[in-house]
Amino acid sequence: MAKISEKYEAVVIFSVKEEEAIPALVTKFSDLIKGKAELVSVDEWGKRKLSYPINYETDGYYVLYKFDAEPDVPAEFERVINITDGVLRSMVVLRQGE
Repeated sequence: MAKISEKYEAVVIFSVKEEEAIPALVTKFSDLIKGKAELVSVDEWGKRKLSYPINYETDGYYVLYKFDAEPDVPAEFERVINITDGVLRSMVVLRQGE
């Protein structure tokens, strides 16, 4: 029997070159998740130093999204992340032990 819903979390690192665009991006991805899944929480870690430069940037704005969704939703989330300007890196994984 297939599972209907899984627990996921996504960490997204936004570019800080245009800091005024970050709140709009955070809201955009929150709304994207809400439209297709249940958004559990959005935890903004804020501006942090990157371990290594990405696209010549040394700082990034970190956001952690936790959501419950069907298995096809993370793929759509990653697709939109990959085509959005202002995103440096992202990772979506299953949450364990909750």
